[in-house]
Formats: sequence, structure tokens, C-alpha cells
Amino acid sequence: MHHNLTPAIPGFYSDPTMCAGPDGVYLATSSFELFPGAPVFRSEDLRTFAQVGHVVHRKDQLDLTTFRRASAGIYGSTLRHHDGRFWFATTNIAQAGEGQLLFTAENPAGPWSDPVVVPGTVGIDPDLAWDEDGTCYLTWCAFEGGIAQVTIDPTTGAVLSERRSLWSGTGMKAPEGPHLYRVGDWWYLLIAEGGTERGHSVSVARSRRPDGGFEPHPTNPILTHRSTDHPIQSVGHADLVEWDGQWWACYHGTRPRGYTPEYHVIGRETMLCPVDWVDGWPRFREDLAPTFSPETALATDFSEPLGLRWVSPQGSLDDATVHDGALQLAARPGPTRPVAIRAQDLAWSAEAVLDVRDGAAQLVVYLDDSHFYALETDGHSVRALGRSIPFEQEFASVAVDDPGSVRLRVTADPAPTAMMYEPCGPDVVRLKVRSGGAWQELASVDGRHLSTEVAGGFTGRLIGVRGISGTTRVTRFEYRPTSPSA
Repeated sequence: MHHNLTPAIPGFYSDPTMCAGPDGVYLATSSFELFPGAPVFRSEDLRTFAQVGHVVHRKDQLDLTTFRRASAGIYGSTLRHHDGRFWFATTNIAQAGEGQLLFTAENPAGPWSDPVVVPGTVGIDPDLAWDEDGTCYLTWCAFEGGIAQVTIDPTTGAVLSERRSLWSGTGMKAPEGPHLYRVGDWWYLLIAEGGTERGHSVSVARSRRPDGGFEPHPTNPILTHRSTDHPIQSVGHADLVEWDGQWWACYHGTRPRGYTPEYHVIGRETMLCPVDWVDGWPRFREDLAPTFSPETALATDFSEPLGLRWVSPQGSLDDATVHDGALQLAARPGPTRPVAIRAQDLAWSAEAVLDVRDGAAQLVVYLDDSHFYALETDGHSVRALGRSIPFEQEFASVAVDDPGSVRLRVTADPAPTAMMYEPCGPDVVRLKVRSGGAWQELASVDGRHLSTEVAGGFTGRLIGVRGISGTTRVTRFEYRPTSPSA
């Protein structure tokens, strides 16, 4: 067993898709309800990835607030470069009954176009492929009938053919995430199967033509970690690219921990490995995957605009402006959204310094509106809070020393090694405040409540700040990975 596999882009960057561009490989991921949405990364060596932008970067491009819930928004997608343009095909789940969406850009860093709807293509996970004569195939996961396909005019979204069913996989649940490739004399249809949970896997079929006649690989699935002791589970939803004479696959996986059934807390993470072609079929070579060591630390005094890692759930950064060396949080009526970054490490520490002389705000670890831990301060006190619906609790509180500079810290530490069969969560979240010249821990809480296994859905933890009332100035924010043994 090769257990040295590490994420290429750690944290909640799921459903990866990649293509070769003129100056590097570009990779995009799903983002669900987060805005900006569909982050885009670039790599020249497939060892390090730098984020360059987002496909959904203007509120008027797409409404991510329709359902007002977690795990809506941008689902699985396909990023391609064709005829000098970049194309991004995706599903906004609130519009899945209308059809798939196509965005284009000359530069994948943006700006990206408004979306074009492909009417009647009901479902998720669209793919774009072109044959030699320029015919464009849209292949997607239909809600009924497995993997479907039509030919389209991608510039207008017009459907040019009858819908046909290509393949429903090998009989596992949820055949989805299709990608179609021409390699040599064959067309390959790569799909995800088994559901995005522990049974997740990748299967492939091939045909001499793009629109049917697909014969499955004799020993599908060609990639899965199900029923193994591999620390990375739920691998699947793959895409392939050829770059610099070598084929590569990107896909996602989780790192569950804790007592059975185990819990994953930072989402489905982007993995990468080389691919060999053997007897006319792709073979994933996880044993040859590089060891990735991405830089995940972030520290800012808000002397510059928010960087590309900053997002807000359900569609706006309107409540957060960087001004006079601070992130200004204005609380509005209704639920306030955190301004946050994704947790990208299994063990980490985050700190914020808040000026709450004119308001109240939180440093929050957030999975969704119903599952979060927070330190909340109003200038008089700091309270440690937890919500795991239907339960909500205040754990402890302490008086504030200086409302102009309240220092808060949250850490996620590995759960202590317990006796065998002793139930434990994936980690322990600690909520601390700087008081009387020392750090005071207000609460130490089980990380299980901020896991996908408890909350449901497809996302991972965010760490950030949110205004509760009035106006708050955040003068510093810092996130850093910590040693798992610390």
C-alpha cells in the first residue's frame, strides 16, 4: 500500500477539472454556495498550483443565494481550452432544471463572461468536447438515464441534436462527472461512480466514436480506495490532461479521522497523480504521485484588498470592505455571512484582532449556518458559542480588556489518542481569548459537529469573521498550519 499520497490543493476544493493552456495547466473546482465561485488555479510543473482568479466573480453573473442553504450553487464542472478561448461548463444547482451553463474567457484569471444556458439539459456535471470538424459535444449526468449527450453551439447554447444516452456505468450508484476525450483512435468516457462518499470510484469506457458504442474497461473501477486502510478515502471524480509529454489525473478525496465511522472536516480535496496508458486504457499511478507541500499560511493586516482565498457563503462580499488598514464588517438585517478562508490543514491555528467599540462580531469556524463554533465579542465580553442544530450553547464568557483591540484565537488540534474503542472525534476545536496578558481557553469542543458526516452536504470548514451588529473593524487575521504533534 502506498500511503504517501498528499493533496495537491488541500481543503475544500472538490470536483477538480483541468486542461492544458498555452502557458500552463489550468485547474478549476466546484465551490457550491461560496462567492466568488469556481476558483481557478495555474501550474507550470504540476507540482505547485497558484490561484489566479474565479469564474464567478461578479454577483450579476449568477445568483448563488436562490436556495439560501449550504451545498447549493456551483457543482461539478469542466474546464477546457479550445480555439484560443477557455470554456467552463458547470451546473448552478438552482438552475439544474433549466440546463447547464457555459462561461468563456480569453484569460482564465478573468474576466469571465455571463453564462449561456443550454436549454433542456437537466442534470449536473457537464462536459465539453470537440471533434476534428468542430462539432461540440455536451455530455452530462442526467437526473434520469445515466450519462447523456447532445451536440450544441457553445456560443449560443443552442441544442443541435436529439439527446442520447451514452452509458450508465457498471451498476454502482450515481454515475456522474463525465469527461470525454479523444486519444489516438479511441474516444474515452471517464465517469465517477459509487457516490461521492466512501464508495467513490472512477470508471472508464471507450468507443471509436464520441456519440455512442462505449465498451467498459474489463476491470472497472480503475481508481478507488473503498474498503482499504488508505488515509485518503472517497477518491473519485477525475479529469485527465496531457502536459509536457506526460498524462496526469486530478481527482478529489477526503481525510477522515476519529472513531468509526470517522469524520472528514475540511471537505473533498484536490489530488493529482500521473497516468500511464496500458493496452489502450488509462492507469492511475498514485505510487508515482509527487509529495505536494502547498503553502497554506495566511496573515494580513488588511493594508491591501482581500486576496483570492477570501470567500463568503451564499453570494456576496458586500458586507466587507477593506479601508484604513482594517476589514470593516457592517452587520445587516437577516443572517450575516462570514468573510472567511477555507481550512486547508488537519491541524491549524487562527487569530483575529477586532475593534468592537462600535459593534459586535465573531471569529468563527463555520461549516454552514447550522454548524459552527465562534468567539463572539461586543466590546464588553467575549463569549464562546457552539451551534449544531437543533442545539446551541454558550460555553463560557470573560470580560473584555480593551474593546479597541480584542484578540481571539481558535485552534484545531488532533483528538487525543484514546483507549481502543473509545469514541472520539476527528479533532478538538479550542476557543481562546487574550485576557490579562495571557491566552485563556474558554472552551474545548468536539470537532465532529463541524464534519460533513454530521452536517451533511459537500463542503468543508471555513475560518473567518462576521459582523453581528453595528460596525466592526478587523485589524489583523492570521491562519497557519500547526504540527499535528503540537
